Amino acid sequence: MKIHEYQAKGVLAGFGVPVPRGEVAASADEAQAIAKRLGTPKVVVKAQIHAGGRGKGRFQGTDLGGVVVTDAGKAGEVAGSMLGRVLVTKQSGPEGREVRRVLIEEGMSISAEYYLALLLDRGAQAPVFIASAEGGTEIEEVAAARPEAIARLTVDPITGFQPWMGRKLAFALRLSGDLVSPFVKLCGALHAALLGTDASMVEINPLVRVADGRILALDAKVAFDDNALFRHPELRELRDLAEEDPLEVEASKFGLNYIKLDGNIACMVNGAGLAMGTMDIIKHHGGTPANFLDVGGGATKEMVTNAFRILLADPNVRAVLINIFGGIMRCDVVAEGVVAAAKEVGVKVPVVVRLEGTNVERGREILAGSGLAFRVADGMRDAAEKVVAAAAGR
Repeated sequence: MKIHEYQAKGVLAGFGVPVPRGEVAASADEAQAIAKRLGTPKVVVKAQIHAGGRGKGRFQGTDLGGVVVTDAGKAGEVAGSMLGRVLVTKQSGPEGREVRRVLIEEGMSISAEYYLALLLDRGAQAPVFIASAEGGTEIEEVAAARPEAIARLTVDPITGFQPWMGRKLAFALRLSGDLVSPFVKLCGALHAALLGTDASMVEINPLVRVADGRILALDAKVAFDDNALFRHPELRELRDLAEEDPLEVEASKFGLNYIKLDGNIACMVNGAGLAMGTMDIIKHHGGTPANFLDVGGGATKEMVTNAFRILLADPNVRAVLINIFGGIMRCDVVAEGVVAAAKEVGVKVPVVVRLEGTNVERGREILAGSGLAFRVADGMRDAAEKVVAAAAGR
């Protein structure tokens, strides 16, 4: 689950991570009132959307970026020029995102910028700090061009964070003197936030040193483990459905793992690995997937029915590929769900079905006896060839 910058800062501040003073506004008048309360000559107006690169992004039809430093007296004017408009960034895609909130923060004189993140490394099976003295830039670009500029430090999950780890990271960032102690505390707070919220990543970019000697999280991003949100009802309340694709929101109601893509071939698969393989083979044969949809190993007839309905709700879909390997999940259950959904929704595009595994023969019988024109495939290659041809109208 993603959250906004202002929400991420609120979460981190609750664990002791220092952040700039600021408040969120939904109108120009609110923004101006906040700027007045902050009492600084300059303020920063930051568009709040679920996409990075806001500073370099541009509002449609303007030269205005998503992060603007301005005189406090003009905060309302700048906020008004952002609210209700579409911001396009490198991560938002060409369609952009509508800005419904802005964050108004105190202006400050920045002496240096750093990058600091803590994330779960599946390979190390432990939290790993990533730090760089080159903050404020795309960390992927830094890692590709100058890997030596990236410091990594693994936290033993048994002993947890230790102060020496923070000091080692401080030296990697060339921090010294009075800056080391607050930086160590910040690293400890970041570790506490990761564990305390069951987050998969907490990122600060940039972490800044300001003229008065403070170290602050100028920007923040937190990604939560959806499977652990049942333990954190207060975090679930931070979800902004307006920032998510409507079909993804609908899929989440039924426990389906669905991600909308920009292709025209819908995919319904059980198992993330098989889903990735299915999308790869579609691409290999010249097609483009319209989504990632994993119904899971224990899907019911109702889940399959809803999954199929969601696939067909995408207006870009020109063909559907159902690729199921029946292990725990039975092929006849999948077939029943697909037939039920097809009859309920009314299928207007070709549907290619590849079934293998438990009760596969019964599943094929159900499809054949449905009276619907399903195209049954023999193997993944045959399925990919058939669905790509069908999407192309062949």
